[in-house]
Amino acid sequence: MATFNTLLLSLLIIVNCIITVIPVVNAENTASALPAKSFQPFSPQDNYLFDCGSNTSTILPGNRTFHPDNSTAEFLAYDGKDIQISGPVPAANVTPIYRSAKVFAADATYTFPITAPGWHWIRLHFFPLNTSRYDLKTAKFTVEADNFVLLHQFELQNDTTVIMKEFLVNVTTERFPLRFKPKGTVAFVNAIEFVSAPNPLISDYATMLFPVSQTFGLSTHSFQTVYRLNVGGPEIETDQDSLQRLWDPDTKYLDPKEMGKSISVSPAIISYLVVEGSPLIAPPAVYASAQELADSNSVKPDFNITWKMDINVHFWYLIRLHFCDIVSKSLNELYFNVYINDKIAISGLDLSELTRKLATAYYKDIVVNSTMVSSPLEIKVSPVDDDAQGTRNAILNGLEVFKMNNSVGSLDGEFGVDGTRVSDGNDSNRQTVAAVGFAMMFGSFVGLGAMAVKWRKRPQDWRRRSSISSWLLPVHAGDATFTNPNKTPLGSRQSLFYSSTSEFGRYFSFSELQEATNNWETTRIIGIGGFGSVYLGLVDERTKIAVKRGNPQSEQGLHEFQTEIQLLSKLRHRHLVSLIGYCDENNEMILVYEYMSNGPLRDHLYGKNLPSLSWKQRLEICIGAARGLHYLHTGAAQGIIHRDVKSTNILLDEKLVAKMADFGLSKNASSGPEKNHVSTSVKGSFGYLDPEYFRKQQLTDKSDVYSFGVVLLEVICARPAINPQLPRDQMNLAEWAMQWKRKGLLEKIIDPTLAGQINPESMRKFAEAAEKCLAEYGADRPTMGDVLWNLEYALQLQEASTMGKTDDEIKSFAGPSSPAVLSPATASSSNPFSHE
Repeated sequence: MATFNTLLLSLLIIVNCIITVIPVVNAENTASALPAKSFQPFSPQDNYLFDCGSNTSTILPGNRTFHPDNSTAEFLAYDGKDIQISGPVPAANVTPIYRSAKVFAADATYTFPITAPGWHWIRLHFFPLNTSRYDLKTAKFTVEADNFVLLHQFELQNDTTVIMKEFLVNVTTERFPLRFKPKGTVAFVNAIEFVSAPNPLISDYATMLFPVSQTFGLSTHSFQTVYRLNVGGPEIETDQDSLQRLWDPDTKYLDPKEMGKSISVSPAIISYLVVEGSPLIAPPAVYASAQELADSNSVKPDFNITWKMDINVHFWYLIRLHFCDIVSKSLNELYFNVYINDKIAISGLDLSELTRKLATAYYKDIVVNSTMVSSPLEIKVSPVDDDAQGTRNAILNGLEVFKMNNSVGSLDGEFGVDGTRVSDGNDSNRQTVAAVGFAMMFGSFVGLGAMAVKWRKRPQDWRRRSSISSWLLPVHAGDATFTNPNKTPLGSRQSLFYSSTSEFGRYFSFSELQEATNNWETTRIIGIGGFGSVYLGLVDERTKIAVKRGNPQSEQGLHEFQTEIQLLSKLRHRHLVSLIGYCDENNEMILVYEYMSNGPLRDHLYGKNLPSLSWKQRLEICIGAARGLHYLHTGAAQGIIHRDVKSTNILLDEKLVAKMADFGLSKNASSGPEKNHVSTSVKGSFGYLDPEYFRKQQLTDKSDVYSFGVVLLEVICARPAINPQLPRDQMNLAEWAMQWKRKGLLEKIIDPTLAGQINPESMRKFAEAAEKCLAEYGADRPTMGDVLWNLEYALQLQEASTMGKTDDEIKSFAGPSSPAVLSPATASSSNPFSHE
């Protein structure tokens, strides 16, 4: 058994090398970077700043005005006596918001109206002012936010310094509560900030630390800032950061201090990558300073810079590492490793390959699970032990450590809002098992892993001289054979190809697609996503194609490609966009699809000034999309859940035939009678997201049904699913439209261009279908087959009206027992998986 465990551990190490040692960057795609001033500043739509207990407003640097909370009674629900205190702060340079406080002897709740759903900062400020009535230094209380515990039985323990607790939460509701609950004595707070944060600040994707690198969904978690360090530089105060973040110097965490040497440049020279970068991630001042090796020419094999920070080992952490090459004189000089708790986090980080330019910001997010956590947390950077490298150096510019909520939604302690307690190992074992399973999937790549170790000592142009279909490999792991007919010299990559590529359709050479898109001309771009760009191409002189060219730097894109090629190589249906072929030259990830000349459905509903669709056309488009989804759910050996149903993923061909597209987020449905859902991180598009899926993180085909219900409302109302420019009660289409539907007045909000076109019975049937799709619980929603039946019925009602039938005849035709339409069971009995 010990031998097996040793072998398994070795395998995991090799697999980790495969994934982390080869960051693929296409040499032809030079990264585009711009100075900080080229990016738009962020203006928070929700911006609630309260100076608690104060009678006057307080203006802080940066022109931020904190309003007294006694003048905002509509925000605070509290049954006790209003207790406000004030007093001196410990030092003259301490922020004025600490000179007063609100004290609660009973539970109190601040409620914030939300105008812009998404990420929000919560900053709570505490200082125990001297008061004869209350000893705030011994106060103990809990703070809860919506379904999360922010602070559990928090106490200052006679601390006489100011304390600020910062949290980042993803808000999806119209109102957000913040509850203070005293435990024995009183609760208090000096100031509260509840402010919108830019949504790109936290991507849904991060890399898991050893034993394997895998993506990790972040959008459903909440975070507490534990450390935020400006490495190698001075403190950056809140008025120097556009998001009002405080960056501490890193010197007190360096251990030993003499291993690092600070270096700095002018912030004005810092650039950001256009696609993945922004000063909102971190200001230029962070990237303009760094710690580098104190003796960059040291020959000691274990020479490194180490930062040590105390943490709570019972939680998971998001580690954000900031890099910017301000030490090199030219490209391709800096090449180093990053370790977290002595586990390899980034192997052979080569900033030149990632940014293609010096002094350009780059960051990396890594999730550390509780089984890998120890205190103190140790972050190390160390030069690669490679004689081929000209400079032995390593740097770090910035470091952020965020605590992640546990399985019961707590960021502090083991109890959730409802008193649920974290079970032993609840948060770690499940992910650990998943990680090991993920590693075993790559077991067939042991030989490739061994070569990856050799590749670390590679010439600088190795990517340009080699080719590998690595983006195809995981799709077929375990059920395919690979050939290597031509061995190449040691140190260069071997070309590996799947032995049967026919299922992917036609093979296109890179030069052929380059010519088809006029050398990837920007005017040919017809779509952009997390994977990269989609180009209009022309092959065989007259055949138009859609060419999806993946971005090699996008982990999200790689996963989406793998999912899409796996699904579309198996599925064929008139109402699914067809995969024509692929290209795997020059480290490219390229898929070729049939060209849908009329683009996405959304463009024909609003925003593009295209000719309005008739009601019959809209019904036929909805029916086509419903057929495609129904086939996904029932037509494959194992049902498939699309997971990103929206009007932009319904494409129209030259005859306005609707086809479902973009299967990058799709999941296989659960199998077996005992399980009716897939437990998975929440992904999808805001406004279309099934609320039950969001709450429970349990995905079913009824999640697609909910999203399709939102699309139906888009079709009849011709407006976006979410419009933050509208008043709060109109912002969410599903909620707003259903309010009018329940009043029996849906016709008041339909697309004005449909006025006089729609038969009332047809609209009633259509609206009923949408309402049923939007039921709060999945069990109450119809299947896609039922939705399809109702939409076809609505179309027949519309056609009956155009044939001159009277209203009475149409109403009779619309009766519940009408024989004119097959029931779902009957309709599917003849050929349930028909491709029509």
